[in-house]
Amino acid sequence: MKSRFGLDGESFVVEVASNDGYLLQYFVQRNVPVLGIEPAANVAKVAVEKGVPTLVKFFGTQLAEELASDGRSADLVLGNNVLAQVPDLNDFVEGLKVLLKPEGVLTLEFPHLLKLIEHNEFDTIYHEHFSYFSLLTTVRLMEAHGLRVFDVEELASHGGSLRVFACRMEAETHPVEPSIARVIEDEEQAGLGTIEGYKSFAKQVKETKLALLGFLLEAAREGKSVAGYGAPGKSATLLHYCGIGKDLIEYTVDRSPYKQGRFLPGTHIPIYYPDRIHETKPDYVVILPWNLQHEIVQQLQYIREWGGKFVVPIPKATIL
Repeated sequence: MKSRFGLDGESFVVEVASNDGYLLQYFVQRNVPVLGIEPAANVAKVAVEKGVPTLVKFFGTQLAEELASDGRSADLVLGNNVLAQVPDLNDFVEGLKVLLKPEGVLTLEFPHLLKLIEHNEFDTIYHEHFSYFSLLTTVRLMEAHGLRVFDVEELASHGGSLRVFACRMEAETHPVEPSIARVIEDEEQAGLGTIEGYKSFAKQVKETKLALLGFLLEAAREGKSVAGYGAPGKSATLLHYCGIGKDLIEYTVDRSPYKQGRFLPGTHIPIYYPDRIHETKPDYVVILPWNLQHEIVQQLQYIREWGGKFVVPIPKATIL
């Protein structure tokens, strides 16, 4: 971004929800002036210790106006995985526009709704997320606040994400790239411009629930033992929606010492150390962080010694 947008020592970069300054530190190393905005004081303190100036505040239109009136308008505004967690989108996006210089650039990264639906990733819908975005909705949101999306990149992170680039509507130095039309066409073909596309997703999610629950009930009837692997946050969504508790998955394991000796929320499925699998030799191991299935299968190849099998719940219940 430094080279693409010609950032130098006279530029000013602001990151909203800057966390511990991980991204901004690299601008600092290249002598580009920066400012982080982070509401959590503990992680903001870490950023400051790295040499990243950080305001401990929530971002919105009022703060943007204060910064702009203080001569701190931005050449580049960054926001990575923050848009989904904003309760007042209009105030937030208006603030982004206010903060931008006339030819400044805004870049936001967030999970792509199209990929969430295509890959059936309903368990990644977290309680703290207020919104999930397609490019279609992002363009409309930006336009409502005088911003124009001029480029988009498709990323693999979080099961499939978008990084959009936007500027003020009247900016003249940022032509619209062909990537915009291509991604929007993909979304429209998937039905994201109509309610029917979302009804189809709801049906798909229900079928996944019935398939996974049906398999576990059948395993219980046959007297098979079932354990889980991993204790990711998304497992709570999956297990609660499917109605799965410790009567169907006896326990799970996790490599994090912090999680060991605790329970999955609500289901009360106990979390043990990974060696528990070798000790108890379950017939099936349900891989709860399914996005890491290839790595986990390689780690646990030893369950084949006693005829154990893996179960991957998403995008559909599959036995490996």
